[in-house]
Amino acid sequence: METVKQAVNYVAESVQGAASGISKETNKEIAKDSNVDVSTRLSAGKDALGDKIDETGHNNKAEAHKQLAEHN
Repeated sequence: METVKQAVNYVAESVQGAASGISKETNKEIAKDSNVDVSTRLSAGKDALGDKIDETGHNNKAEAHKQLAEHN
């Protein structure tokens, strides 16, 4: 049962990591767009950094759940 729980957690964290990655890339593109006003670009840049932190955290948690599932 613990293996199933870890596998479900792995999938959930992987999905959340992917969503954060997509958001990060979108915000990066907005931050680079010279047709967008400066305050929006700065906000998008800040959000991209936060998304990168979230993405890394979710991916690290996913890997931990994967390792736990493999060893149970």
